[in-house]
Parts: sequence; structure tokens; C-alpha cells
Amino acid sequence: MEKTTLFYVIIAILVIQYLIQQFLEYLNARRFESVVPEELNDVFDANEYQKSQEYKRANYRFGVFSDGFSLILTLGFLFFGGFEWIDDLTRSFVDKTIPMALVFFGIILLGSGILGLPFSYYQTFVIEERYGFNKATKKVFFLDKLKGGLLAIIFGGGMLTLFIWFYQWTGPKFWMYAWLLAGTFVLFMNLFYSRLIVPIFNKQTPLTDGNLKSAIEAYAKKVGFELKNIFVIDGSKRSTKANAYFSGFGREKRITLFDTLINDLDEEEIVAVLAHEVGHYKRKHIIFNLMVSLSLMGFTLYILSLFINTPEISLAIGVSIPSFHAGLIGFVLLYSPISEITSLAMNYLSRKFEFQADDYAKNTFSAEPLITSLKKLSKNSLSNLTPHPAYVFVHYSHPPLIERIRNLKA
Repeated sequence: MEKTTLFYVIIAILVIQYLIQQFLEYLNARRFESVVPEELNDVFDANEYQKSQEYKRANYRFGVFSDGFSLILTLGFLFFGGFEWIDDLTRSFVDKTIPMALVFFGIILLGSGILGLPFSYYQTFVIEERYGFNKATKKVFFLDKLKGGLLAIIFGGGMLTLFIWFYQWTGPKFWMYAWLLAGTFVLFMNLFYSRLIVPIFNKQTPLTDGNLKSAIEAYAKKVGFELKNIFVIDGSKRSTKANAYFSGFGREKRITLFDTLINDLDEEEIVAVLAHEVGHYKRKHIIFNLMVSLSLMGFTLYILSLFINTPEISLAIGVSIPSFHAGLIGFVLLYSPISEITSLAMNYLSRKFEFQADDYAKNTFSAEPLITSLKKLSKNSLSNLTPHPAYVFVHYSHPPLIERIRNLKA
């Protein structure tokens, strides 16, 4: 098939995005040997710092290889008619629009899952294992992949089915119904993710009575934060890395602590981390992020509605028979630069919000235990203490450790 102008636009987008990403990775890698700021000299000793450098280099080399493989595979798929081949295969035994789309994306999902499996396996059982992070068994690893795939089929397939049905029913106005559906789904998941989805992968248990629970409840009462749901999740089932998160709102709001966090931090540090999470809630960050995400979703679906019926979008990925599913693939590739720009804006806002949540924890609890907890968490995850500013600007949703500590000490 003759290549169209939009085909070469997609190729240019893919190559330029790859080159920018690799340049940022290179800039970041050049700072692996940077002198650690004086405020962070107590995070790593000499041996631990060397280990953190080796860990970062291992991930950098792995990223260069995996990103290069992904680019070559995608370009090859486009140049040699991979999407056309899958479309022809799909049409050979399905002729209805919705089943056709489900089979088309099912084949792509299966293929990408199989090709990505060795990379995920290597990341988990070689790199993470070598540096003492991985705790997952091979059984847990493969069950996670299977469960994730089934959830993608159920939720992704269901959403796609309804999107196409709206499109067939309302034509160009389908984006409004699709937005309403997707928005409802996002709100539902924000409310019930921890209750419905997390238990598929992890065990959650209420935090037992004791000094820690009493300290958390005393702080929550002090700041007027109604808190009835404090859970501990078995994060150590997969990794030694620690975390805590806030989810839901209204009666469904809950704080979840990884068991690794409880093991790594002392009582005062854990309360400081939770004070930070409460700060996100009190400063309305969760609601703001939700509203912005829903607005961006509506904007994207509206733009999609303008182009989904354009045959050139399907032709851009080499599919000769225009269809909703081929148009959707082409649109996602062409829209990706806009997605990158919105991602930059969201990361910028997220970093601002992290400072605000840190300030809330400092003002309502204490700065020092939050500083020591951040240092411990960085040490235990071998995090990069000296990332390049350009890399931070593009990729970081949280400020670098040194910036957070300076802000907390200000």
C-alpha cells in the first residue's frame, strides 16, 4: 500500500519522541557520578552509594535496550503492514463492527503481552533481584500478568464495546456519551479501587490496635480528619520498596500503609508520612486532579470524534479499509505529542502539590520526622539523589529529595 503523508507524520512522531527520551536519559545518566549535596550525605554510606549508582546504570542500560526494541518493532510493524495483516486476519472470521474491534485489539494485546513478558521478567528477576528488591515468586509474577490481562479484557473490552455502540447510535456526538461513561467509571474506580481491585492482587488487613494506630488517630483528630479506615497491605509479597497512599473520598476514603513502610520507619515517621497524605486531601489535590483528568478526557474524546470517521486516519497506519478500531490506533499515535504536553503540565502541578502536602505535614505535625522518613525511603529504594533538572521536568511527579528537604527546612 502506498504510504500517506500522515504515515510519515506518525513515523516522525515516534522517532522524535524516542530521540528526546534517549537524550533525557543520557543527560540523567551523566549525573550518576555527581557529588551528593551536603544535606544528603547521611542517606548513603560509600558502599550503599556505589550500589545505588550500579542500580541506576543497570536500569539505564536496560531502558536503552527495551525502548530501542519497542521502537524498532513499532516501525517495522508500520512499514511492513502489521496492522493491515491483523485487520485482514480479523475480518477473515469476524464481520460485525464491535466483535471485529474486540478481536483486533485482543490480538494486539496478546502479542504485546507476549513480547513484553521477557523484558518484565528480566526487570523483576534479574535487576530487581540482584539489588535485593524483588520478593515475588515466579508464581506471583505470572499470576499478576494473567490477572492484569483478564482485567484489561473485562474493563477495556467493555468500555470499547460501549464506545463503538455510542458511535453507531449517535455518530459525531458519541464523545459526550463516551465521556459520561468514562467519567462514571473513573469516579467509581476512585471510590472503590481499594475495596474491589486491590484484593485481587494483595491482602489488606485493618491496622491492629496499638501505639501506631493510636498516634495516627490522635493526629487525625487534631486536624479534623475523619478516619475510620486504616489498612496494611502486604507489599512485601512483591518488593522491599515501601509506600503509603490515600484513596477514595467521603465514607470510602482510606489510608493504606505498605507493611514494608511499617518495618522501615518508626512511629513518628509513619505519622509524618500520613500527615503528608492528609495534606493532599485537605488541600483538595485529589478533587482537583480528578476534575482536571476528567476535563482532559472530555477534550481528548471530542478531538477523537472529529477525526475517527476520517479514512486517512486508518490509512495512516496502513489499514486500507477504514474502521473505528484502525482509526483509534492512528488517532492515539497522532495525538501522542498533545498527551506529552498535558503530561508535562500534570507533572508540574503534581510537584507543586507535593510541596504543599509537605508544608501541611510540617505545619500540623513536624518537619524533622518527615525529612528522616524521606531519607530512609530514598536509601531503601536506591533512588537517584542527583537527577538532571530536564529529566525531572519531564518525568518526575514528585520533586527530587534535596528540593523537598530544603523546602521542609525553609
